[in-house]
Amino acid sequence: MQFQAFDESYVERLRSGDFRTQEHFVAYFSELIQLKLRSRLRTPQAIEDVRQETFARVFAALRSPGGIRQPERLGAFVNSICNNVLLEHYRATARDSSLEDEAETDLPDPVIDVLGAVAAKQMEEKVREILKDMSERDRRLIREVILEERDKDAVCRDFGIDRDYLRVLLHRAKQSFKSLYLKNIEKRPPGMTAVGRG
Repeated sequence: MQFQAFDESYVERLRSGDFRTQEHFVAYFSELIQLKLRSRLRTPQAIEDVRQETFARVFAALRSPGGIRQPERLGAFVNSICNNVLLEHYRATARDSSLEDEAETDLPDPVIDVLGAVAAKQMEEKVREILKDMSERDRRLIREVILEERDKDAVCRDFGIDRDYLRVLLHRAKQSFKSLYLKNIEKRPPGMTAVGRG
């Protein structure tokens, strides 16, 4: 898909309710959001709920007095809103599953979601531990490009490099992360298994 750059006039058209701009905005970000959520949520309904709530919050922010101050960061802003909505969805699912313990037939779905959320939390902590052991540059690259999904051109500007060299550095950072991750697994005490395998 073609990646879009955003500017002040685009955001202004969105804010003023320009139909064509809103249509483009929703179509463009729906595709990105669905790509992101497909691997994180199990049902089309859950994906659709998170997508709609994300747009509702983005449009509310656009219309608020502060609005969006950095139009070029619109993509990162939508992504962070989507992350927040997704986390809330996980929490709500975890709450619902504890309330529905008596309904045996309803147990599998929420339980799987809770396990997924727990596994994701454990993985997040593991990633943080590994990042601490990496060089400052590698740590920043992994965090900004992969975890925060920042715009690569913005990352290039911050680092003072071009896209080709970013690819090289990112490849090295990933290799470094992988070797630290494998060492970390080897250090796991006997009897402990990876999440989801034991």
